[in-house]
Amino acid sequence: MDLLNYLPSLTELFKQIYIDIGNQQIYWILGFVGLMLTFHGVYVLLVVICFNAIRSWLVDNYRIAGHYIYGFRLAAFVAYFVAIVLIILGHLMDIVLWTYALIPLNIFPSNPETFYFAGEMYVTVGFGGFELAKSWRILPIVIAFSGIFAASMSGAALFNMLGTLISRRTNSAKSADINLPAA
Repeated sequence: MDLLNYLPSLTELFKQIYIDIGNQQIYWILGFVGLMLTFHGVYVLLVVICFNAIRSWLVDNYRIAGHYIYGFRLAAFVAYFVAIVLIILGHLMDIVLWTYALIPLNIFPSNPETFYFAGEMYVTVGFGGFELAKSWRILPIVIAFSGIFAASMSGAALFNMLGTLISRRTNSAKSADINLPAA
């Protein structure tokens, strides 16, 4: 029980961290995280909306006289592949945005080094030998959290799109009274 006496309260812990950071620019970074995640979420939502519109169009146009055409599988795969590529480009765009957010802060000696740092932290690899000033030690945590949440949004969207394809194919095949071979 003596161990509990040595632990700081949550309030005291955060006060110590705030004093240790001692950097008012971190508020700008936290605001940027909110905007970047909002932007990423809207971008992913637009990809999903476009994917669903294309999927609906494919279902309507690949059904002739009540029969389900097998070309739908290929067309649906292509649409899903395009959605995956767009999501990947969205994440690359996030890393570039992080780079442009960090460049004015002059944390790193060169722009490429800023890009590499942002990319490593965003994808939570973090194996680079980047030396950060004491006031910026929280930056990798903030960037990693933004990458984790952005990846979670993207993963959920892709999973939902795949589920929609599988569900739609099954329902369309049943309604057309034909049996599709297993994928």
